[in-house]
Amino acid sequence: MLPDELSVKERAAMFALLAAARKVSNSELRQLVGFPLDGKERRHLNDRKLVESEKRGRAFAHELSDKGWRWCEDELAADPPRRAGTVERAHYLVFGMLARYLGASGLRLADIASAKAEPDDDGVVDVAGRVEDGYRALAPADGAFVKLRELRTCLTDIARPDLDAVLTSLFASQRINLVPQSNQQALTEADRESALRIGGENKHLISIER
Repeated sequence: MLPDELSVKERAAMFALLAAARKVSNSELRQLVGFPLDGKERRHLNDRKLVESEKRGRAFAHELSDKGWRWCEDELAADPPRRAGTVERAHYLVFGMLARYLGASGLRLADIASAKAEPDDDGVVDVAGRVEDGYRALAPADGAFVKLRELRTCLTDIARPDLDAVLTSLFASQRINLVPQSNQQALTEADRESALRIGGENKHLISIER
């Protein structure tokens, strides 16, 4: 890879942020392209001023910088990277077609990207990301249990039926763990009110493995 060339993961992250056209959390990015933007890839994109990253609790959220938008626009008309695979080369053929359309119509890439792009219509991806971000901000370590009451306090802008539906879906797909409080006498009224009833029992605690 040439020094100024982005890796496959870095390009994938850039185009995912382009499609979202807004700030995207690592957990949502994992939903979109299968991985979070962290480690050397995040540092490289930050150092090149292509992506702006903000730490929220223990997790990051990212969005394209102005330079990042320009990189995406230039990349549409560029040749594929030297080591691009078959599918990636095909993608660059489509990018070229889009670049020619933009040039002929006098449009910029930002003109066709929604500045207020939203997650899936049912909101599952966005709320799931908020759940994970809230958990990471509260948990002292991955896999540690956090009270649902505390998590709900971080997500008061999400309607309870919507949050409960996403928590139930995440639990069913084994992406989160929900358990009852073993010492029922230690529960406060707020803890009981915040419980989620699944499988005939009230769940009071949540944990998420990395």
